Amino acid sequence: MRSVLIAAVAGSLMLGGCTTNPYTGEKQVSKTAIGALTGAAVGALAGGKGHRNEGAAIGAALGGGVGLYMDNQEKKLRAQLQGTGVGVQKDKQTGALTLIMPGNITFPTAQSAIKPDFYDTLNSVAKTLKEFNKTTITVSGHTDNVGRDDYNMKLSQDRASSVAAYLSSQGVSSSRINAVGFGKTKPIADNSTEVGRAQNRRVEISINPPESV
Repeated sequence: MRSVLIAAVAGSLMLGGCTTNPYTGEKQVSKTAIGALTGAAVGALAGGKGHRNEGAAIGAALGGGVGLYMDNQEKKLRAQLQGTGVGVQKDKQTGALTLIMPGNITFPTAQSAIKPDFYDTLNSVAKTLKEFNKTTITVSGHTDNVGRDDYNMKLSQDRASSVAAYLSSQGVSSSRINAVGFGKTKPIADNSTEVGRAQNRRVEISINPPESV
């Protein structure tokens, strides 16, 4: 009975959960449907004998709700940040969103004071974070491998703290925000080339899904 229930939920979600990716033009199952299906399975397994139907229904509602919440937030951020140089990535496993802000558009060289012309971009981010206020936020600073380790670690922390403080000044609750510097320890590109080093000099804002909405 449990497998039949999960299969039924899966079928209905797959039928109603297909969307067209606006960036590739391909058909795909929406994150909301995946979240709801996962929630249904977990709910059914955790529901216990005699309560599996209820567990599956509750799990589907919670999973779908969180998935939809993050989907809507992603769409809004992509629209707001188009053309700003800020990248938006989504973790397919956790649903977390990451905003990648290259150092050259965010800060002057070797400084932690935000460039004035980047305020509008951060204002847009803050507006969305206030609207979707059930998430937690991790601001992380990163550098290339040029220079002393202690200098890079301090610069990355100062830059992360600057972004976190600015978001807080725009009304995002400081209790939701954690700022951390990683220095050169988490490169995303090859530090042996200037192009790679430029990619590594960045600040990331990770937006973590809530447990429920």
